Amino acid sequence: MARTPNTERRRGGEKERENDRERADQRNDRDREMDEIVDKLVYVNRVAKTVKGGRRMAFAALVVVGDQRGRVGFASGKAREVPEAIRKATEKAKREMIRIPLREGRTLHHDARGRYGAGEVVMRLAPAGTGIIAGGPMRAVFETMGIQDIVAKSIGSQNPHNMIKATFAALKMVNSPRMIAAKRGKKVGDVVAARDGANAAVVKE
Repeated sequence: MARTPNTERRRGGEKERENDRERADQRNDRDREMDEIVDKLVYVNRVAKTVKGGRRMAFAALVVVGDQRGRVGFASGKAREVPEAIRKATEKAKREMIRIPLREGRTLHHDARGRYGAGEVVMRLAPAGTGIIAGGPMRAVFETMGIQDIVAKSIGSQNPHNMIKATFAALKMVNSPRMIAAKRGKKVGDVVAARDGANAAVVKE
């Protein structure tokens, strides 16, 4: 059967409508993900900028966001008013979220240490029921990303920005057994067995 111009136009129209539906579904999925994101205000600071007419006052907000399933991000925002500074920081943090692999959806796969400037943090995985043993900015990060059991400590600068950045530096070093196995060319089971053996040795000590 020969194709006519009308047939071609109908097929093109159907394909375009199908593409529109797919794009709409993708937008709806992104909107649902954004609705599930929780945010925590870590720090608000008043800042001043010297201009020709004098000093211009503003506010800087540091915000952490996460989906409580391993995705987390942070950002700072500046504005004349506190609510606007928080809104700017929140929107930026949502765009810069990263995914961290979690063990059993509640803790890290292994211990980690991170440093940024004068800030340094140490994180240790913990058994179920331990809870979040961490203070200030680090607690906000763990709660928003969905960690339930962890022991963490800041041993450097107590500046909130340095602590947050050091915390993210440590989290970016966390690898799941699958990721480690792929890098080393080993089986996932072998990596898990080695990890569990090392953890058991630490507990005995």
